[in-house]
Amino acid sequence: MKLKVLFLIPYPSDTAASQRFRFEQYLSGLNSAGINYDISSFWDEKAWRILYKEGAVLGKTLATIRGLLRRYALLFTAFKYDRIFIHRELYPVGPQFVEWVLAKVYRKKIIYDFDDAVWLPNFAANNAKFAFLKSYGHVVKLCKYAYRVSVGNDYLADHAKQYNSSVVVNPTTIDTDNYHNKIKDQRSEKFVIGWTGTHSTLRYLTGMLPVFKKLEEEFDFTLMIISDQDPGFKLKSLQFVKWNKDTEIDDLLKFNIGLMPLSQDKWANGKCGFKALQYMSLGVPALVSPIGVNTKIVDHGLNGFICDSLEEWEQTLRDCLVDREKVVAVAKNSRKKIEDYYSVKSNNDNFVNLFN
Repeated sequence: MKLKVLFLIPYPSDTAASQRFRFEQYLSGLNSAGINYDISSFWDEKAWRILYKEGAVLGKTLATIRGLLRRYALLFTAFKYDRIFIHRELYPVGPQFVEWVLAKVYRKKIIYDFDDAVWLPNFAANNAKFAFLKSYGHVVKLCKYAYRVSVGNDYLADHAKQYNSSVVVNPTTIDTDNYHNKIKDQRSEKFVIGWTGTHSTLRYLTGMLPVFKKLEEEFDFTLMIISDQDPGFKLKSLQFVKWNKDTEIDDLLKFNIGLMPLSQDKWANGKCGFKALQYMSLGVPALVSPIGVNTKIVDHGLNGFICDSLEEWEQTLRDCLVDREKVVAVAKNSRKKIEDYYSVKSNNDNFVNLFN
């Protein structure tokens, strides 16, 4: 008899990066392993279209009610599943009643998965007025209720192990066969320094502005920023590209090097190095801060560069602009690191075994 899994996720399928790179790209692997699955999101498509927009209070309120009703309806259907996979949270507001019923009454085997320090307060600026409704205690309870916890790095694992002895480090990975399956031609004419991310993480890049301003007075390069919002930086080198899933790979392939600066804080330590993974999978060397998992992903000078201060950022960028051959050599090793340790192919068995 085939195992049947219910995926309970925050957002509609194929919309959120965390879902796409944590489990959606493994669904075909589950099919191959003889595991059937269904997917249920808290937010529906209608909610997703307004969730991070300014205002729309009534629409967001109604969307929350619809989501809560979907979750409580699980009490009438969850009994038919062998495993329940919860990504990040079951719902953003309210007591953890449904989780308790699933774990303690129905005795369901729950796999709880998260890839950020989700126990720390964090919310989009556009939804700040609703922040007081959000509960962060669900992380501890879900860790306790779960029969297995899946996390993206060792920092998250250390937190989860306080509440559950069965914790698996399941790194965020890249599909190098079907999606990130092209290689950057480093012989491009104009050098492009790139960064990609949402508007909420642009704050990590603002500290680099003095470096960019200094370098653009000496070198001819493009600073390409791929995001959902124009950063509005006053830089002559700046080129803003609005993020688009359909053009994402081709846009990233315009980078010669990719940046991932972070600040030293608990939230940043919980990050799973996704920017670096994306860059390196395409043969684009990553320049990263030595925060969290970054120092495991990047081997300094071999497949990328680690920069610990503004002075190091400036010097490393300067070296890359001056010595293009060095960038070419490092780029050749970048993709291999991802294929060997952070690809869907290399991690497929680890993911499928979560359900055993």
